[in-house]
Amino acid sequence: MAEMTWFGQGLKFKCTGCGKCCTGSPGYVFLSETDVDNLSRHFSLTPAEFGQKYTRLVNGQHALLDRGNDCIFLKDNKCSVYEARPVQCKTFPWWVHLIETEEQWLEAGKHCEGINHPEAPVVPTLEIQTQCLTYLDNLIEQNFSL
Repeated sequence: MAEMTWFGQGLKFKCTGCGKCCTGSPGYVFLSETDVDNLSRHFSLTPAEFGQKYTRLVNGQHALLDRGNDCIFLKDNKCSVYEARPVQCKTFPWWVHLIETEEQWLEAGKHCEGINHPEAPVVPTLEIQTQCLTYLDNLIEQNFSL
């Protein structure tokens, strides 16, 4: 990530709680084994029970079910599992493909009002890189069986 110097001064981001990242165009929330464990505990279910009730296999990976194009856990435009939400959700918008170039960041901002929000703090580069690495580590952990 050393080559991602275009955001060397950090980036402005503030989650507004609008819920747009949890709805809209089709997409998947892929889960790691840690995600399933956390969500299972949240619902007092075994991982297998959680998997049967809330996930599906997409190309061999566990993904959350959805309702139309909405996350299954989106209630009244808020995340109903916020404290236990998956790493993919926790690390948004610090995904490699969203911060690789300034153009990609600005494009992401067309769909997320928190990106470059006027009241947003500047998130330091080190924090962005840490979140990005957390997201990448989570991708590695997404190959498991329930």
